[in-house]
This record gives sequence, C-alpha cells and structure tokens, in this order.
Amino acid sequence: MIRIADLNNKWAKYAKPGGWNDPDMLQVGNGGMRESEYRVHFSLWAIMKAPLLIGCDLSRVSNATLRILGNDEVIAVNQDRLGVQARKVQVSEDSLIEVWSGPLSEGRWVVALVNRSPISAKVTARWKAIGLNPVQPMYARDLWKKATMDKVISGALSARVPSHDVRLFLVWPATETL
Repeated sequence: MIRIADLNNKWAKYAKPGGWNDPDMLQVGNGGMRESEYRVHFSLWAIMKAPLLIGCDLSRVSNATLRILGNDEVIAVNQDRLGVQARKVQVSEDSLIEVWSGPLSEGRWVVALVNRSPISAKVTARWKAIGLNPVQPMYARDLWKKATMDKVISGALSARVPSHDVRLFLVWPATETL
C-alpha cells in the first residue's frame, strides 16, 4: 500500500477536478495490516484525492474499520472542492518519517505526519516546507481525534506519531475564529 502511495505522489501535479490519480481501491478491512496502518492507508488515499472505493466486505468488518471508513472529516478532505492532491513536502534522511500536505478551499491546508518506522517518533511539519508563511499563526484540528488544538501554533506543527501510524491535521489561519 505505501509503495503505491509513493508512486502516486510522483503524479500529484497532474491531479485536478475531472482528472484524478487512482491508486486503486482501498484495502482497509481486508486483513494483513494493523488498525494504525489502515488509518495511514485511508489518510493517504483521502489527501491524494483518490476515489475512496471500499474494497472489503462491509457485512464482515470490525467496528474499528467502520470508524476509519466513516470518518466524515477525513472524507471531507478527500471531497474538498479545490481538488488539489497533497504531496510529500518533507522526508527524513532514512525515509521513514514523512510530511504530506496540500491546500484546501477557504485558505485551509491538510497536513499528514506519517511514521513508517518501527518506533514512535516526534514528527514536525514546517510551515515553510508546506508553502505557508513561517510566521503565520494557525489553528489545527486533529481529524482522527476530532479535536481542535487549544492553542494557536506558528512556524511548525509537531506531534508524536506511533509506529506505522499517522496524525492528520486540518490547519487554517488564526485570523479567523474557532
């Protein structure tokens, strides 16, 4: 799954409304991955604006799988009207830590902190790497926890990401109200 995401990243500049890159149907719930890896899979497909075609038998999936497939906030990122595919903007030297990001409508951005390593890691997305003004204060909402951070952040967004997991955030300028 992650190899397919890497390949799809190369084609990000060609994705747009009416012409989406299609990395194939979702494997969430089909076995062979941990819940955290399913979360990474669904997050990457959502931010890449891939068609979210469910590839598992819905009559036999776990509640955890249904929570992943039914996360309305993650689906909203996939369906955002701007239609710009997110791409990798930062990669660690060992290629195990990644930051993916892309613009959304209404001045918002999606930021995915991805940990491919076998251990938990602190992952930092720098505004400059994303394409944001480094001094712009931003609000951030964790789309898997469905919680908005209680403080304004500037310059970067950092979070601890468990092994083979993702933290997916929506960020927007703090000039607007929560």
